[in-house]
Parts: sequence; C-alpha cells; structure tokens
Amino acid sequence: MARVYVEVYGCSANRADAEIASGLLLEAGHEIVDSAEAADVSVLLTCIVKTPTERKVVRRLRELEGKRVVVAGCMPKAQIGLIEEVSPGASLVGPDDVARIPEAVTAAMAGEKIVCLSGTSPDRTCLPRLRLSKVVHIAPIAAGCLGNCSYCIVKVARGRLRSFPADAIVKDAEEAVANGCKEIWVTAEDTAAYDDNGTILPDLLRKLGAIDGDFMIRVGMMTPNSALPIVDDLVDIFRGEKIFRFLHVPIQSGSDEILGRMRRRYTVADFRDLVNRFREGVSDVSVSTDIICGFPGESEEQFNESMALVEWLRPDALNMNRFWPRPGTEAAGLTGQLNGRIIKDRSRRLDQLWTKVGRDANKSLLGWVGEMIVDEVGHNDMMMGRTRSYKAVAVTTDADIGEWIRVRVTGVERAYLLGEDVTDSTG
Repeated sequence: MARVYVEVYGCSANRADAEIASGLLLEAGHEIVDSAEAADVSVLLTCIVKTPTERKVVRRLRELEGKRVVVAGCMPKAQIGLIEEVSPGASLVGPDDVARIPEAVTAAMAGEKIVCLSGTSPDRTCLPRLRLSKVVHIAPIAAGCLGNCSYCIVKVARGRLRSFPADAIVKDAEEAVANGCKEIWVTAEDTAAYDDNGTILPDLLRKLGAIDGDFMIRVGMMTPNSALPIVDDLVDIFRGEKIFRFLHVPIQSGSDEILGRMRRRYTVADFRDLVNRFREGVSDVSVSTDIICGFPGESEEQFNESMALVEWLRPDALNMNRFWPRPGTEAAGLTGQLNGRIIKDRSRRLDQLWTKVGRDANKSLLGWVGEMIVDEVGHNDMMMGRTRSYKAVAVTTDADIGEWIRVRVTGVERAYLLGEDVTDSTG
C-alpha cells in the first residue's frame, strides 16, 4: 500500500472531493501523509477557473517532476494538453471520476499511467470522508450548471447540471451531524438551480433543517436568474434557526451591456430585486457578491457602474477578480481586450472602495453582543468563528472548535470583526 499526499486548490466542491479522495484511499488501505516529501504518490485536486491558479498548479507539477503524481479535478478534462506537456507521466482523473482515484494511485505505484475522464459517476453523496475540518461537512448537491457564460472554462470540465439525490444528500448530512459536524455547507456551481426530479432547493433545505442536532446550514452561491423564481420560499427558509443568514449571489458587473457580453442570464435590476427582497425579509442577512474587473470591451463608464453598485450594496464580502482570457472560451476571442495595467488599476480602485464601505458597514456592529460558532484556528493565537449572519469574528477564547460562545464586537476590519469572549459575563 502507498503513502499518499492529497493537495487541493480552488472551491469548496474541490475541498469535498479532496476529503472523499482521502476517505476512499484510507478505505483501500493506503496511508494519508501530510507532505509530498513523505509520500509515494501525490494527488492534486486542481482548479482552472483563473489563470493565476492554473500557474500555481503548473508550478507545483514542475516541482513534483520525477515523482508519482495523480492529477485530478478540473484541469485534466479542460486542459489535458497542458498537463501532458508539464507532467507527461501523471495519471489523470476528471472531476466526475473522483471514486477512481484509488485506482489511479495503484497504477502510479506500478509505474503505469491511467486516464479516467469518462465522467460516469458525478454523485458525491455517501462516500467515505477524511474531513479537512472536524466540524464542517461540505455537501455537494449537484455537478455542473445550466449557464453558458462566455468567460467560463469550468463548464468544459464539469458539464451541464446534474442534481444529486435529495435523500442521499440528507442521509450523508445526518451521518455528518451524528459524527460531530456543526456546519453543513450546501455547495454547487449554482445551488438555486438544484432539481432532483421536482425536489428543488427550498425542499432540500427544509429536509436538511429537519435533521436532529445542533448545527447550522450555509447555502452556497446562487445566480439571480435561478434564485428569483424561488425567492419567497428562500426568504422564509433563511429566517429559520438552522440556516446561516448568508446570501452569496454574484453580479459580475454593474453594467447590463457587459452582463450581456458575459452571457449572464439576469440584469442589474434582477440582482437588486433579489437582494432587496432578502434584506426586507431577513433583516440581518449578510450578502456576498463577485465582480470581474476588465471584461473585454468594458468602458470606464461601465466599470463605474460596478463601483456604484458596490456603494449601493455595501457587501459583507466581495470577491474581486481580474479578467483572465481562459483558453477555449468565447471571451478569450472577443474584441476589446483591455491592457493589463488598466485591469490592475480598476481592481485596485474597486478594492479601495470595498475597504471603505466594508469597514463603514461593520462599524455599525461595534458593541454588538451575540452568539457565534467557533469553526477554525486563526492567526496570533486567536480563534475564528461565524455569527448567525455568517459574519467572521476573530476572538481570543479557550473554547474549542465547534463550540458556541457569546462575543462582544470590539473592532472592525473590512471583511471581519474583532471580538471578546463574554460567554461567562452578565454584561
């Protein structure tokens, strides 16, 4: 049997795949080690959504040259030529073939190379896990999406939407809660598009919320066009005690013209409507969004529309991305490709704006006292946790991961709060 190192890049779905790969490898009798240097075989769960991440993976593959490697995740299916060039001896496993990673490791140990890109087993439910966090269960509910965004290379790797069986998702979550998990992360490229033969996202969330136990559910990213038809049900569910009041809805641009070039299936007015309905129905909801800076043809005026939208939204989290032309995508061939200096400048200006509005919004929480769940170790001997509105709080506490504590907010940054543990205080 082999000593295997599993390294993961990218989204929460990839993290779930890394956990499943490790669980399957343990079940097959292999040993999981914590470094490539200690391993007989290294498994890389790759991400290709942005050029910088692709470069990081390529650099890592060059570092592992001459070693036994299995390349899994999105890159083998979308950029097989690049892997063959950089690491020609590596075995390849696509994102919907994660269950075949033990087979690929066995082949690597025998000095053989196999390619598993059939995509015949997308369902991730009820598979063995070695969790990266003892209190977080990442629950992929679907693979692929219904969109056809002009800039997205992930569709090449993950394909069209396939929703996983609701009963299996619930069973998997029940076992996770029974094993001590305190957070269920409902994950997909577009959670609001979930549809298991008529069981849609609100139905699934109700089923998950009915599980016995002390835990919270975090609902992952949803697009406005998928969320608006079910918004009333979603708002009602988000008021529940077991749902983090957290809405992650990407806008990508504040310009309808640019959204059209991106082939997004909603307008800025749709986005505003969705956010307004959540904020009216769930008073303490926090909102996260995504914006791409420098999409081909984006004028200064259109970029300023994105800036104005951020000022209006005052998001609790903002994922800013510079446009990178991904190989094989429509956007890579569009006219109006912008100079890198322009894109970098726009990204910097957007970052400065969010620093201001983020801190200003958080200042309203100074002195707030309430509950949070401790879910990870932070820096400088601090612990990190999340309030029921999914606001991140850094606090010095003796509480263990998975415990609920009472905190008072004493300071703010743009993306998180500083607090003190007042669990035993009457103040």
